[in-house]
Amino acid sequence: MPSLTLDKTDLRILAELQLDGRLTNVELAERVALSPSPCLRRLKQLEESGVIRQYVALLDPAHIGLGLQAWVRVTLEKRGNMHLQSFIDAVQNWPEVINCFAMTGEMDYLLQVYFEDMEHFSRFVMDELLQHPGVEDVKSSFVLKEIKRTTALPLGQMRGM
Repeated sequence: MPSLTLDKTDLRILAELQLDGRLTNVELAERVALSPSPCLRRLKQLEESGVIRQYVALLDPAHIGLGLQAWVRVTLEKRGNMHLQSFIDAVQNWPEVINCFAMTGEMDYLLQVYFEDMEHFSRFVMDELLQHPGVEDVKSSFVLKEIKRTTALPLGQMRGM
């Protein structure tokens, strides 16, 4: 991946877009004190370089009937890697899993999952997760209250670049 040097204006563009990805180019240009043409050029460069990966609509889980959020820690059998790819493939097909991370430490994978209710969670664990070959242990924690949620990545480390 080619390295792109980001200046203060690029960082302002990124910060504004992380707050509102639906800004028009004119609105974005005004917020970062550029004229629209140079702003659009910079934006295209950020997109083409991969700094901006994609644009999405973020849904409120509660408004679409997903009132139960959990973090599920999964440990796989340690005998060989024969179930590893099968598990990774299965995770891709489970719509309840919105994030999956390979981890160090006591677990192999950490899943962020959403469900309608405890019954939905129970069906997922019993009928999908624990039925998957190679799954040795599953531990879950439920979100009681969301304290902070953001998709905005910190940009402060980029100031010196």
